[in-house]
Amino acid sequence: MTTAKPIPAVSFTTARTGASAKANEMGMRPMQERAYAKRGEQYLLIKSPPASGKSRALMFIALDKLHSQGLKQAIIVVPEKSIGGSFADEPLSKFGFWSDWTVKPQWNLCNAPGPDEERVDPSKVRAVGQFLASDDKVLVCTHATFRFAVDQLGVEAFDDRLIAVDEFHHVSANPDNRLGSQLADFMKRDKAHIVAMTGSYFRGDANPVLMPEDEAKFETVTYTYYEQLNGYEHLKTLNIGYFFYTGRYLSAIEAVLDPARKTIVHIPSVNSRESTADKIKEVEHIMHCLGEWLGADPETGFHRVKATDGRIIKIADLVDDSDQARRSKVVTALKDPAHKNDRDHVDIIIALGMAKEGFDWIWCEHALTVGYRSSLTEIIQIIGRATRDAPGKDSATFTNLIAEPDATEAAVVDAINDTLKAIAASLLMEQVLAPRFNFTPKDHGPIKDFDYVGGYTPGETNVGVNEATGQLHFEIGGLVEPKSPEAARVCREDLNEVITAFVQDKTALERGMFDEETVPEELTQVRMGKIVRDKYPDMTPEDQEAIRQHAIAALNLTQKAKELASGVDSSQGEAKANTALLDGVRRFAMDVRDLDIDLIDRINPFEAAYAVLAKSMNEATLKQVQSVISAKRTTLSPEEAKDYAARAVRFRRERNRAPSIDAADEWEKKLAEGAAAFMRYDREGRYG
Repeated sequence: MTTAKPIPAVSFTTARTGASAKANEMGMRPMQERAYAKRGEQYLLIKSPPASGKSRALMFIALDKLHSQGLKQAIIVVPEKSIGGSFADEPLSKFGFWSDWTVKPQWNLCNAPGPDEERVDPSKVRAVGQFLASDDKVLVCTHATFRFAVDQLGVEAFDDRLIAVDEFHHVSANPDNRLGSQLADFMKRDKAHIVAMTGSYFRGDANPVLMPEDEAKFETVTYTYYEQLNGYEHLKTLNIGYFFYTGRYLSAIEAVLDPARKTIVHIPSVNSRESTADKIKEVEHIMHCLGEWLGADPETGFHRVKATDGRIIKIADLVDDSDQARRSKVVTALKDPAHKNDRDHVDIIIALGMAKEGFDWIWCEHALTVGYRSSLTEIIQIIGRATRDAPGKDSATFTNLIAEPDATEAAVVDAINDTLKAIAASLLMEQVLAPRFNFTPKDHGPIKDFDYVGGYTPGETNVGVNEATGQLHFEIGGLVEPKSPEAARVCREDLNEVITAFVQDKTALERGMFDEETVPEELTQVRMGKIVRDKYPDMTPEDQEAIRQHAIAALNLTQKAKELASGVDSSQGEAKANTALLDGVRRFAMDVRDLDIDLIDRINPFEAAYAVLAKSMNEATLKQVQSVISAKRTTLSPEEAKDYAARAVRFRRERNRAPSIDAADEWEKKLAEGAAAFMRYDREGRYG
């Protein structure tokens, strides 16, 4: 028998201030106004959630660059043809701007027939050259077309032009990433302007989007999920949850698929362990679960299914690609601007590789994904499909349906990796949704525009809240402050990128969740310390430590605040009613009035996640995995021993004594063991 077990969702409750939708006298919403204020920058990076208006922000900026900054043309580059519609003509003057946005039909290459991804289309590459030689102002094309055009024409052909790259997370500093290499060449030549836009600045692999020296050239505009969601008019709650199931997903999906909610279902890849290897029959089964099939609408291609309550459900099938004419009809119907604001146009969309980034269906209330997705970026983009604000839509949910590993399987540990990765995605989304942190050492003093919980009291841990921006000010004893401008930028802008690398660290996840002998500092100091050193190898040890402390503080304070806000008892894994995360921060601030970095380092970042997992997963599976993970413990490597020894030196400097191998404190014992291992390796000549 197939069963599905829910993991309590991450829940974000908004204030519904309406600020996100309010436009100024030029027709700009808050994020767009913030980006437009930076329109004079040659290199601009916009980090902003889905539905915050990045496409229109680019229109405002591009028009100014064309009319007031001397640039000849603007080239808009999108990852796939379907996203090109986001840059169609817009009557901006109708809303107060001084010009309209227009793209001549022949220069929107996303509307031209032909391949759209990795294969070269000579006619489109030729069209880019013809556009550059013309007096026209705007061209829209795919990443692939742009890459081939640059290869053929050279970077110098794009001098004095704006290159706007949408979904910028597709770029990578890896030399094998052609678009990333080309952008580096453009920046080296320094004759073009670049605007980069992304709703998810996480690649989910070891390669950064940009090399640090190139990213430092960009002026960054950040608009957070917190600001975006809190400023909605209609959407009140966003829930992120996971369902474990045993048996076949096609049976389990009935427990989580609600035909009354507007839903995008992403079925698993045909190569995944969840798949039945027959994607067409999977779609047919899902439709059968929903009711009686009545045929397809001849105009839209949508399937019509009669539910048990008599309602006719309209389903768009984006999985079946055997009939390209039918598929094209469905895609065209979904993109039809005449139905963008029509809630009744379609009810459920079933997809495999489509309907992710850039897919604009404001009515989506539930993003249901079967199987683990290998990329955190992909998960965040899928969640973004459900976060649009729309009248009558007061809640949205992302559900990941995951196969629970069988404790009798020999490969149980390999199977649990999907679960660990799903938890990593959950931790990251909690961080993305959290208010932004501003950390300073104790007695820093109050910051303007922050209201302090219980008032500002010198000598105590003070916590300030800026309701308008969603920023929090935490004073932390013993906090190391960044010294260099780049380290300060990382602490201000990029902590989530550091946390992304940490929560994806397999060793940290395994030990933090399943190894009872792991001391929290092994994770917060050693593993996080290594990640920071690897990510920023050219920084001073002091700046590396500052970044480490700021990142672990942001992660652990979010976890503790979430635990309080959601009523999760970490020892029992029980969830009560969810309230706003900000409420949890306030409660935590009142409970802890003497917060220092040592206390933060003693929090296991995965403790709350394990508590939920233990309540939701089969006990035998958990015990078997825990046993195997514990057995995998190995002796310290020379690199790890060196790190422990360095922290032992700091321990001795702070306490005027060396850490003791007989200490009652487990972390002190680990430091002593690490220092001893370091000396042994040193005697053996392991450090050269």
